Amino acid sequence: MSAPMKLRAGMREFAWILLATCAASTPVRAQAIAITGGTVYPVSGPKIENGTVILRDGKVVAVGKGLAVPAGATQVDATGKWVTPGLFHAATTLGLVEVSAIDGTTETSDTGDVNAAFNVSEGINPASVLIPIMRLEGLTTAVTLPSGGLISGQGVLIDLNGERIEDLIARSPVAMVINMDEGAKGAGGGSRAGIMARLRRVFHDAQEYERRAPDYRRAQMQPLAARAADLEALAPVLHGTLPVIVTANRRSDIDNALRLASEFHLRLIIRGGVEAWQAAAELAEAHVPVAIDPMANLPSFNGLGARLDNATLLRKAGVEVLLAEEDTYNYRNIRFMGGNAVRNGLTWDDALRSITLAPALAFGVGDHYGSLEAGKVANVVVWSGDPLDFASHAEHVYIRGVEMPHTSRQTELLGRYRTLPPQY
Repeated sequence: MSAPMKLRAGMREFAWILLATCAASTPVRAQAIAITGGTVYPVSGPKIENGTVILRDGKVVAVGKGLAVPAGATQVDATGKWVTPGLFHAATTLGLVEVSAIDGTTETSDTGDVNAAFNVSEGINPASVLIPIMRLEGLTTAVTLPSGGLISGQGVLIDLNGERIEDLIARSPVAMVINMDEGAKGAGGGSRAGIMARLRRVFHDAQEYERRAPDYRRAQMQPLAARAADLEALAPVLHGTLPVIVTANRRSDIDNALRLASEFHLRLIIRGGVEAWQAAAELAEAHVPVAIDPMANLPSFNGLGARLDNATLLRKAGVEVLLAEEDTYNYRNIRFMGGNAVRNGLTWDDALRSITLAPALAFGVGDHYGSLEAGKVANVVVWSGDPLDFASHAEHVYIRGVEMPHTSRQTELLGRYRTLPPQY
């Protein structure tokens, strides 16, 4: 081959390489997904028979009846199925606890009683074997929280899909965690009154620190009740821009939390709430959501008034109810909790709301999560039947518009041991 011919051949090869490189580096618009024919439960509105949900680029594009399927869309036939938003768990330790009895696999706490600056995000393990297990049951979004002490620290909102921490986290922080039940008495010198006194001092000092930070740095202030970083981290709480989730079960603890919220203008969420039904009117008046375990019916000195219709009584009073399974390894059971709450008087619609839209609104992310509406994150589940029925299962789970695999450590173990080798 002559030199000019070799040059032209080389130029053509270079042109093809350049074209391929440009094509690879050019973002390709994600293919649309159309879920058609199912009974759609948007949560934010009435159910839609024979409805269609269209997803693209990680968002819900349209929801309705008789919608045209976009050209080239992947079509999922949901005839006879139920379509809902992905389930949203209001209080977990997902990604932070693997084996609770082994300290090396738990990332939920810092030392000391006041750890407002402690944010759990960088302790999350995206490879946690628990995440795929929960995902298979339709759980797509969770608030994962710190624990321990008086002020535990900052929780974050995660979507249950991603290989890196940054991939999972949807909002950080999403809430500050405070404990006001019997487990926090040690931080208050051994009494509930001590808890209140210490929290008031910390909050007042946080306000003083914000006003006089330069004086603090020049050591021209009296000693404060917490480290500067913790006092600074409380500023969004005291400005009402960051919700505070308070563990309180006894009626008196709930009243104390409401009192504190009124004094310092806190955006309060009660967690636990065993006797919350006794304070339903006050909680409703203060617009305070309550995250409860609707199966908690065994009395204790931390909540003698436990009853199975707690959620029903709260909702009838106008309180926004969030359901929260407290078992680290069974967060997926929130849908069964919803079914049990219905058995004890909660309406089906309110039960579904309590594990979708209600927690999203409580944590200030209702504009992105919790219902099937155009523009919201495409976390969607197609169920074989009623999602609150133990006999139903999730057939398709989408997180940010990506369908999740139907595999977990449990399914892998099942496959491995389904057929045992011969025994000799």
